[in-house]
Amino acid sequence: MEHGIRALAGVRALARVQALPARLTLLAVDEDGMSTAEYAIGTIAAAAFGAVLYSVVTGDSIVTALTNIIDKALNTAV
Repeated sequence: MEHGIRALAGVRALARVQALPARLTLLAVDEDGMSTAEYAIGTIAAAAFGAVLYSVVTGDSIVTALTNIIDKALNTAV
């Protein structure tokens, strides 16, 4: 009986070893976590772009230029 149990354990171990390349291939190709990483990087990039845009728009030269454009548009005779 003990030989049968050992043989069965050996067969199971062999099956796990034979399945190992398929499991490793699945792990190498699986991209489930990539969408989360890409989403995080995109969010950080959008926040950085927003910060740069905010600093440019709130700068004195831009505010002055926009104010002049708006004043000119409002004071134009049609």
